[in-house]
Amino acid sequence: MKISWSAYDTFEANFKPLVVVELAKDTKDETKEWLTQKIIEKKKNGGAQLLVKPLMADGKKIEGNQNIYLVGASHLRLLLGAETVGLVKECNDNTMRAFTYTARKTFKDFAEDNHDFLTMAECQYIIKHELENLRAKDEKMIPGYPQAKLYPGKSIMRRLISNGILLQIFPLHDPEELKKLGHTWYKKLKISYQPLDEIRCYFGETIAFYFAFLEYITFALVPMAIIGIPYYIFDWEDYDKYVLFAGFNLVWSAILLELWKRCCALMAYRWGTLVMKRQFEEPRPGFHGVLGINPVTGREEPVYSSFKRQLRIYLVSLPFVCLCLYFSLYVMMVYFELEYQAHLYHEENQSELSSLILYVPSIIYAVVIEVLNRIYRYAAEFLTSWENHRLESSYQNHLVLKVLVFNFLNCFASLFYIAFVMFDMKLLRQSLATLLITSQVLNQCVEAVLPYWLQKRRTKSVKKKVKALDIDTDLTLLEQVNLEKGMDTYPGTFDDYLELFLQFGYVSLFSCVYPLAAVFAVLNNITEMYSDALKMCRIFKRPFSEPAANIGVWQLAFQTMTVISVVTNCVLIGMSPQVNGLFPESKIELILIVVLAEVS
Repeated sequence: MKISWSAYDTFEANFKPLVVVELAKDTKDETKEWLTQKIIEKKKNGGAQLLVKPLMADGKKIEGNQNIYLVGASHLRLLLGAETVGLVKECNDNTMRAFTYTARKTFKDFAEDNHDFLTMAECQYIIKHELENLRAKDEKMIPGYPQAKLYPGKSIMRRLISNGILLQIFPLHDPEELKKLGHTWYKKLKISYQPLDEIRCYFGETIAFYFAFLEYITFALVPMAIIGIPYYIFDWEDYDKYVLFAGFNLVWSAILLELWKRCCALMAYRWGTLVMKRQFEEPRPGFHGVLGINPVTGREEPVYSSFKRQLRIYLVSLPFVCLCLYFSLYVMMVYFELEYQAHLYHEENQSELSSLILYVPSIIYAVVIEVLNRIYRYAAEFLTSWENHRLESSYQNHLVLKVLVFNFLNCFASLFYIAFVMFDMKLLRQSLATLLITSQVLNQCVEAVLPYWLQKRRTKSVKKKVKALDIDTDLTLLEQVNLEKGMDTYPGTFDDYLELFLQFGYVSLFSCVYPLAAVFAVLNNITEMYSDALKMCRIFKRPFSEPAANIGVWQLAFQTMTVISVVTNCVLIGMSPQVNGLFPESKIELILIVVLAEVS
């Protein structure tokens, strides 16, 4: 049964602030009045039917706070919104169904006075959805800004963002719930399962799936680490005795992601996202073009020629990526030249210093790899944005493809060259160890230590300013909003998955010649769990909850790496002296066996 919004009174005098909207300092009064009216206006009149109030009462001017608004909604409005966005909840008969307001009493734990039926993350997701779907009706422009054109059906919030009027929208933290979550998540230094259900309730499914995958990979690496330690100790000097470990590596890589799919499906069902209907995807905020009619929706919206986009991809983006790949290979050859010079120096001097110098080229190369990866990431983002993709999913797919191709070549090309061209297992072990450990140390410093230190400085500064104010206002809320608006925006799980992807590559491809790779990966992932948890709770703004049923395009990326890993380990086994000894006269039989192993 379709909801008739006009039949419900969703006004509430006092409401819990859930979302913060910050406008530019020079925003005109008529614009602020028009926007707040749009947020409050009933749905039938083109509004969002939400609740809004300024952070500071009228007449109180405090630097940086006069254009901040708090948005919330009544309990009834949130329930109606839950039906609109298609939230899936558990019923009394233990089945999972899309929530409907008319059948609300059939859902588990529902009561008219139970305001905890919807989690805070779900409430904020509903408000975000309603704000993003505020659309122009008869307006031709944003009041006070003639250059900010509007047309029927245009997203108001996206137009405000593109014209620099709206600075940011972010959900508020719940201090009490955050404290409880932090206590069970990262404040206790013990090796245990993460509170994934609590993470999902507070941050949403996308974040919860990342931490679930991080935990899964960490536990999956433990058997390899346990086998790797004695294997490394007893066969340290014999670089060619890696067949058994490569065989285990091959089987481990093959079954790892198949088991993860089952775990993923179980969590998605439990969290109600497995059966959640996919929302119709709107054009991304950065998409631009000539006004036209969308043949699917019938709405007037920007239209951009797919032919022009393909020209940009194949005539500009593709050559640029190829040029970057060539430069990466050139840097690799410079690294090999440095390795050669370091070995010459060591052979001439045979001292402790010369032994240490042997590791210098690998360390320099590892640092250069990390720098190149980060520079290329910015270039890839710019190019993908310039290609002008209409949908966010298309934008993300093209960005992931660009970044993964470059990162794979940049990080692993030298290892493949050493293994299959130079046939130097000793150098392969040294290079793998240096690249893996250096990248882990650099990532921990850049992603956790530095942001935490900067955030602590900001927190002290904000608290000092708020305490100096002599005003009759809720200083707790004022301090919280000012602290959170100055925090860095959470960049998403892209970099976290990319780091795991590269680590998975180091371990699955060549750890048979350096069995301690899995040990360092486990240690890194344990610290990563704590540092990422700390970042989510203390360093970044709270991200909006985003429903998800899996880890998205990264599932395909890891599966591709698994295929490459199986092929690599089969070839390494075929190259080993032990296997070659079984076929002293006929190499054709050996090649056929390796090929059959890869195919199967």
